[in-house]
Amino acid sequence: MAKTAKSPADYILPLYINGLEGRMMRVPAKRGHKREILFIYGHHSSLERWWGLADELSKFGNVTVPDLPGFGGMQSLYKIGQQANLDNLADYLAAFIKLRYRNKKVTIAAMSLGFAVTTRMLQRYPDLTKKVNLLISIVGCAHKDDFKFSKKLAFLYRLAGRTLSRKLPAYCFQHLVLRPSLIRRVCHRGHNSKEKFIGISGDEFSRTMETEVILWKINDIRTWGKTLLEMLTLDNCNKRVDLPVYHVATKKDKYFDNNSVEEHMRRIFSDFQVFYTKVPNHAPTIIADAKTAAPFIPVELRKMMSKKVI
Repeated sequence: MAKTAKSPADYILPLYINGLEGRMMRVPAKRGHKREILFIYGHHSSLERWWGLADELSKFGNVTVPDLPGFGGMQSLYKIGQQANLDNLADYLAAFIKLRYRNKKVTIAAMSLGFAVTTRMLQRYPDLTKKVNLLISIVGCAHKDDFKFSKKLAFLYRLAGRTLSRKLPAYCFQHLVLRPSLIRRVCHRGHNSKEKFIGISGDEFSRTMETEVILWKINDIRTWGKTLLEMLTLDNCNKRVDLPVYHVATKKDKYFDNNSVEEHMRRIFSDFQVFYTKVPNHAPTIIADAKTAAPFIPVELRKMMSKKVI
């Protein structure tokens, strides 16, 4: 009898931490590897969006993907009276690592915003660097100048971030503006999202659009606005981290200037090594399977992750 294909739901567990309710994904290693891998997703995300990468990473160890507060349907930091800034997100991540990996080393792979949060965590909790056996940035950044937006677009994004990080505008936007019919009408025309729809049609277009509808409905808009503003004012270059970083970059990244990213990461980390991926853009909406996710892990990085851990 053929095996039934697995889905994200088969690996998702409830998560209760720091007074917040969310979810986490736990995918066991496919080949008995002892490596523990923690994947931190980026902006505008959910566990389901990154299922394919979690599945691919499980070739190298046990994979855990926690929700970030305010994303993926998890309750936001505002529920417990905290702002959704990098410091508070870093504190949350540190608490998760201390609880989940008490007596274990961990490989951290972090995407975009997730890498900014991870860097801030290691700066605020330098003792945790001893637990990290491999630190991977997937199209991550370190400083606001890494963005290559025009001045006009950057101004508009900062304005959106300031506005939507406030309680009343965020509430109105989430409940009055973000209607599924409107999202379907405008999403594929927006500056950020239109490239995700280039070259796709039919069922693939429909699946991508419905995923975007879900993401906009489950992610807390106030958190979305505050973290957008945090990224556009980011400066993680004020404190060193005693770890090398292995950075996965795409030559066609619409958000980040690769030379600027390298310059700033070298200021922070003890060493820097870059691997270029053939992924055509920053990140597609759906990482549906391991085949789609495979380009995010270049050959050189696969060799490093395949090494036996003690």
